[in-house]
Amino acid sequence: MKAPAFDLVVVGAGGGPDETNLSAYLVKVHNTKWEDGILALEAGSGQGALARLLRKQPNLFHSKDSVNGTSHKSHTASEIYSFVKSFLLTHAHLDHINSLVVSAGSFGGGRKRVHGLVQTLKDLELVFSDRIWPNLASWKEEDDSSKLLYSALAADENYAPIHSDVSVQAIPLNHGKNALGQYSSTAFFLRHDQSQHEFLFFGDVEPDSLTEKPQTINVWRAAASKLPDKLSSIFIECSWPSGRKDNLLFGHLTPEHLGDELATLAAEVVKHRRATERSAHDGRRRKRQKFSALIEEDLHGALDGLRVYVMHCKDMDRDDGRPAHDIIVEQCQQIVRDRRLGAEILAVVQGMHIEI
Repeated sequence: MKAPAFDLVVVGAGGGPDETNLSAYLVKVHNTKWEDGILALEAGSGQGALARLLRKQPNLFHSKDSVNGTSHKSHTASEIYSFVKSFLLTHAHLDHINSLVVSAGSFGGGRKRVHGLVQTLKDLELVFSDRIWPNLASWKEEDDSSKLLYSALAADENYAPIHSDVSVQAIPLNHGKNALGQYSSTAFFLRHDQSQHEFLFFGDVEPDSLTEKPQTINVWRAAASKLPDKLSSIFIECSWPSGRKDNLLFGHLTPEHLGDELATLAAEVVKHRRATERSAHDGRRRKRQKFSALIEEDLHGALDGLRVYVMHCKDMDRDDGRPAHDIIVEQCQQIVRDRRLGAEILAVVQGMHIEI
């Protein structure tokens, strides 16, 4: 088994309505200490949620090293956020930016960059307008007085450096429609530059089957050649349980739609592997082959070695008292088993420390 490339702590994993458990993840390179610098991936929940977690899990951020083993130095929630060097946002809905806005004026550790697609940052700028919230962010590199610095990412095939030894590729997603038209989110490939290992993180996403201009397929095509050696972990939302009507999804997935998306990924993996085998057999480069339509059996086991972390489950009240994420993840697991795709389906739960 390969050594981990990243450590990820889940500050918040829910999709509402519980405001204490909203999308927020803290990431570092595995062989570094948290004090060396943190990348905040989304910012729904923040210091308040983390303070509560640390009261229950005081060892959540204990650093490890190969000489002395586990360090027993503890940090407060505000200290942890002072180590954050930059934020990476998939979109600017409040459940993904709330703590960034509320805490912007009190962050320690100097100015922090906020990375995202241009539209995401322009949407965030509407909040930092001196009306909804004081203007604490700037587009100007030389503006040292600002707490936050907007740093736009291009939606192309290139990886942009955003953190020490970490680069990201951004691909736009559909996240439903509103009065202004199609609303966009983002999928990020986060790469550890030294090892070339990466993981894929989705913002909120509408099923390709329900949108006029499918975009998630672009993510699956970019991922297909990397599974499972370079890319073995995907974080993706599944907000609603089975049975939710399509017209009430509001740009989110159900287990059935997630199963369809993973089947699309499996098909792209199979196509890539067949094209690679054909090219190797011929001993020369060939144009992309047109294969006969894949059948269900062709996809069996195509996602072996892949872990799919399900997040952003909406915590709706249930008569049996079971957490919504338990129900949703079980439904996803059953669908993936029935379709024999091979991926391992796991729940993302607030307070988890995940090695990738």
